[in-house]
Amino acid sequence: MELHISDDQSLLVDTTRRFLREHASPEALRSHRDDESGYGQSFWRDGAALGWTSLLVRENQGGGSVSGEGVRDLALIAHEFGRAAAPGPLLATNVAAAALDRFGTSELHRDILASILAGSVVSWCHAEPVPAQSLGTVDTELIDANGTLQLCGVKSPVEQGSQAGHFLASARGRAGLTQVVVPRDAPGLTVVPLKSVDLTRRFAEVSFDRTPIPYAAVLGAAGEAAPALEWQLQLAVVIQVNEMVGAMERAFEMTLDYAFDRYSFGRPLASYQEIKHRFADMKSWLEASHALANAATRAVGAGDADAGELISAAKSYIAQHGTELCQDCVQLHGGIGLTYEHDLHLYLRRVTLGAATHGTVRDHRLRLADILEAQGT
Repeated sequence: MELHISDDQSLLVDTTRRFLREHASPEALRSHRDDESGYGQSFWRDGAALGWTSLLVRENQGGGSVSGEGVRDLALIAHEFGRAAAPGPLLATNVAAAALDRFGTSELHRDILASILAGSVVSWCHAEPVPAQSLGTVDTELIDANGTLQLCGVKSPVEQGSQAGHFLASARGRAGLTQVVVPRDAPGLTVVPLKSVDLTRRFAEVSFDRTPIPYAAVLGAAGEAAPALEWQLQLAVVIQVNEMVGAMERAFEMTLDYAFDRYSFGRPLASYQEIKHRFADMKSWLEASHALANAATRAVGAGDADAGELISAAKSYIAQHGTELCQDCVQLHGGIGLTYEHDLHLYLRRVTLGAATHGTVRDHRLRLADILEAQGT
């Protein structure tokens, strides 16, 4: 999280932290383990009222940020979500809201955006399963047959897919990449829930079998969505890495406290040199992760030319060292760290899930290699 934030941002963080402490405690997370949505009935609607879904939306569309820098404000919320291992489609809904605000042109787009601000779930439907699982690969087809648009393909994993009222889906047509908004009850659309390593994050596989798409549902110009999808990926990774850093931070704090409280042979566990060395490694990974997440957040918020490079640098580093940090925290706790009753696994699950979605370490390192090659460096 940023070291220097404004009073308004500090209020936003404090309000969110208090809300999550009350409604997303470890006990609450466990109680919703088997729920279809992973959270209480009013949780997301109340969060939307706090501003969780409006920070990337312009004021004339009903949104607004607290600092004038919506991406940085949202990153602060994501950090708190990570610290609480909180449920809810923070990433998917905000990416969809930002896209609808920036590229929406029809009354349909405006109505769906208004529903997001009121607490409805609209999921970003972009990732695809094997063999199209590589970052940025889109095999889903948008067919224009005799003046009728039809969507064919499979998207997976789709965050909160079973709860979404609409999907913002990417597809490839004759003209190129296009984004369309699809209602949950559209003909030919099938949603199959998936299992997740995270206790309260829900995902689904969404299939389109010649699903009819009205032209009013096309977001932006048909065939010209590639820059928009790149920008949306940058937003998604910014939200994700800030959340992962929040989870890493909380896991580290819990382990540090435990190491000073736990005595072995009459001495605190933290007093042993090997343990100190391990904590030094973890602290360096955590601070570097903070710095990378902050740099990526600023770059994406400002629309810098190197934003794509920074988000891949941040994701590849944090996904690798975040999972290692959380695994080390489990090991330093000993046997109790492996139990379901201990809270530590909530953060390990959150970081592990983040490392596997919106591009793996390998995906982002390959992407970095392509960027550097294009730069001639």
